[in-house]
Order: sequence, then C-alpha cells, then structure tokens
Amino acid sequence: MAGPQTGDENRSGLLHAIAAYLLWGLMPLYLALVNAVPPVEFVGWRILWTVPVCLAIVALRGQVPQLKAAFGDWKVLRLLLVSSVLIAINWLVYVYAIMDGKLYGASLGYYLNPLVNIALGTLFLGEKLGWRQWLAVALAASGVAILLFGALDTLWITLTLACSFSLYGLVRKTAPVGSLPGLTIEASLLALPSLAVIGWFATQTAAGSAMGQSLQLDLLIVAAGVVTGVPLLLFATAARRLPYSLLGFIQFIAPTMVFVLGLTVFDEELRPSQLACFILIWLAIALFCWDLWARRAPAEGVTQPAAQPAKDQPIR
Repeated sequence: MAGPQTGDENRSGLLHAIAAYLLWGLMPLYLALVNAVPPVEFVGWRILWTVPVCLAIVALRGQVPQLKAAFGDWKVLRLLLVSSVLIAINWLVYVYAIMDGKLYGASLGYYLNPLVNIALGTLFLGEKLGWRQWLAVALAASGVAILLFGALDTLWITLTLACSFSLYGLVRKTAPVGSLPGLTIEASLLALPSLAVIGWFATQTAAGSAMGQSLQLDLLIVAAGVVTGVPLLLFATAARRLPYSLLGFIQFIAPTMVFVLGLTVFDEELRPSQLACFILIWLAIALFCWDLWARRAPAEGVTQPAAQPAKDQPIR
C-alpha cells in the first residue's frame, strides 16, 4: 500500500493534473487547425500516430512488462477490444462535434460524464447513492430533458460522449492493466481498421488522403500522437500522487475550457435550452463535488489518506 503523500508530492501531482486537463481543454484549438481533414480520417491518423508515442512513453516509464503481460492474457485483450471500440466512438464523436462547431454539446458530455459514472456504478457495481448523489443525478437528468425541446441536434453528441466515456471507464475498471499500457493496446487493436479507413479515403474519395497535401498539415496530423500521449502521461503521474477525490474536482477544468472556447473563440450561439441545461448540470456538479468533499473530510480528520489509484479517465 502506498504511504502518505508528502506536500511536495501533492503539489507536483496537482501541477501535473492541472497541466493535463489544460491540454485536454485546449484540444478544440488543435482540432481547428486540422479542420480540413474529415473527422473519420483524422481519427484513423490519430490512432496510428498514438501507437508509437504510447510505446515510447511505456518504455520510458518501465511499463513494458505490464504491456507484455496484458498482450498475453486473452481475458484482458477481450476487455480491451471492447474498450477500444468505445474510445474510438468517443474520439470520433468528439472530433466531429468540435470540427462542426458544436462545442457546447461536447462540453455538456464531459460535464455529464461523472454523473453517468454514478448511475452506472449503481446499476452494475452495486454501489449505493447518498441523497446528494441522487439529487445531482436528478438535476443532470432534468438538464438533459430540457435539451429535447431546444437542442435536439446536439443532444446525441452529449449523450454519446457521456455514455461512451462512462462505459469505457466501467470496462477499464475491470481490466487489470494501467492507463498507458491499456491505451497502447487499444490503439494497436484499432490500427488495422484505421489503416483500412485511411486507405479508403486515399483511393476512393476525390480529395484523396489528407497526408501529403501540405507539410504544415502533415506535421499537424503527426502531432496527434503527441497531443494524445502527453496529457495522458501527465495525468498518470498526477494519479499516483493525488487522492482521486481531488482529481474529481480538477477534471471539470477541461469541459469548462471547451465551454469558454465555444462562447468566445468559436463564437457558437448559446441557446436558452443549452444555458438552462448548463445551469442544472453545474448545480449537479456542485453537489457532486460537495459529496466528494464530505466523504473525504471525515477520513482526513483521523489521518492523512494515501493517494488512491485514479480510475481510468476518458482520453480526449
């Protein structure tokens, strides 16, 4: 069991976590630069370039034995095959949403994610909810219901992102493999379908492959691997040094940044139904954070807890 965390470790973990979520929050700006690439093709390239970056990070962190062990375990591979499909769906919907200027739908999906996690934990893991959690779920559900009347075109984005992330986390929770080795295997499993998608765009579309059209675009596409791997490395470091409850607070940096970018840089219209949904989900998140703090405080009154392993987070 890990020992109590020192102040330096907590500060370092906090800085790593903030850096990771800031990078995830800035992802729309990067996607705007590659907007000329069709979302499906871009996700194919992203998967391919993620493989070598993740392999390099896994080697740097000394996790090659974990990677080999996971590759040799058919039960783990089956779980990672399911999680790879879920993360591919998530990436595709997120990239499409940003490139199509639907940042609010994407932001709501990430805000909703921890609340969907609560619901899935109740349904599949037998977890019990307190009154604050039930009220948070009810507020979030009310916010989603409002979207039915004024933002139906983005509702599917919100629900797909939230549900795919939550199901991804549920599957990864049962797979005994770390975040980085797991992502490496998931990207490897998706590499062949990605090659097929890229080949189709290169040979069957009038525009051809996005790669090779300009050096600047080529470099931006190649950077997708780094854009995926670096925040995850920062997060994995933070997860070892911070209690999961504290990460629960910090994770809302990213969707908040996406919301602000939609409101400012991307100049997306904020409809009344979307604003009402945001307000209800912000209230739900406040309850969620209050509940995390209330559960953590009694334990801290007795002794300083060790940093808990963080659950696998959705990887943007």
